[in-house]
Amino acid sequence: MTRELPKFNETFLPILEVLKNGDVMKGRDLLIAVEEQYYSDLPSDLLEKTTKSGARVIENRIAWGKSYLKKGGLVVYPRRGFVQITEKGLNTSSEALSLRNIKSDVISFYEPEQQKASRGSHLQNSDASPQDLIDLGFDQIEQEVKDELLIRLKEVDPYAFEKIILILLKKMGYGDFIETSKSGDGGIDGIINEDQLGLEKIYIQAKRYSEQKVRETDIRNFIGAMSGDTRKGIFVTTSNFDEKAKVKARDAHHTIILIDGSKLVDLMHKFNVGVQIKSTYEVKGLDNDFFDSEEL
Repeated sequence: MTRELPKFNETFLPILEVLKNGDVMKGRDLLIAVEEQYYSDLPSDLLEKTTKSGARVIENRIAWGKSYLKKGGLVVYPRRGFVQITEKGLNTSSEALSLRNIKSDVISFYEPEQQKASRGSHLQNSDASPQDLIDLGFDQIEQEVKDELLIRLKEVDPYAFEKIILILLKKMGYGDFIETSKSGDGGIDGIINEDQLGLEKIYIQAKRYSEQKVRETDIRNFIGAMSGDTRKGIFVTTSNFDEKAKVKARDAHHTIILIDGSKLVDLMHKFNVGVQIKSTYEVKGLDNDFFDSEEL
C-alpha cells in the first residue's frame, strides 16, 4: 500500500506518544523524534518534499500539530523552544484520542469564537494545516495561469511562437540566439551559440500545434536539417509527441531534448516569460529575538 505524508492532525497522537514520559523536550528534538519513530520508513522523495517557502513538509506538519495541541491544552511550552505534555494530555485515554475526537477538541480551542459560526463544519473536517492551505491556493493559481498561458501560445502567430521560444531559452541562461530565415530554413527555427565564438551550437525547432501531435517524421526531418557542426537540438511544441517521435529522438545519434506544452508552460512560468507577478503576500512569524533584546 502506498504511504503518504501525514496530515497535520495525524501527527497529534505521535507527538503525545513521544512526550508521554512527561519530560521537557526541545521543540526541534520533538520534530526529529516524531519523524524518526513514526515516519522514517516513508520514501525519501516524500520526506524531502518542501513547502512553497522551502521548509520540509513533514517537519512543517509536525510543528503545526504541536501548535494545535498547545492551543487545545494538551501540551505547554514551559520556556522558549521547549515543549511538555500536560496533565490533560497524560490523562486522555488512547480511545479518546481518536483522530476525530482530538481533532474536534483541539481545533475548537484554536479557532476564535467569532469565526466558528461562519466557518461551520468545513474547517472541522479539514485535514489541511494553514501552510497546506496556503500552498494549495498557490498551486491552484499557478495551474490556472499555466492553463491560460498554453491557450494563448496556441493562438499566437507561428513566427511569434518561435521568437517566444528563443526568448525563453535566453532567459534560461543559454547564449545569444540567431533567428533563421523564414523561408528555406530546412526545419530550423533558431540557433543558439553556447559560447561567444559560436563553436558550440544548439538548433531549435518550434511547432505551434493546437491538437496535432508531433510525429516521428517531424523528428526525422529535424535531425536531417541539423548540419554537421552540431549534435544538439531542442524540439518544442504546444501539443505533445507521439510515442514513435519520442523513440526516434531518444535513439538518435544527436542529443535531442523534447519539450511538450506542459513542460513549456512550466518553464515559462518559472523564468517569467509571458507572465508577471501580480501580488506579493507576506507571512510573518513571531520575532523572539526582539523580545529578548537588551533594549527592552
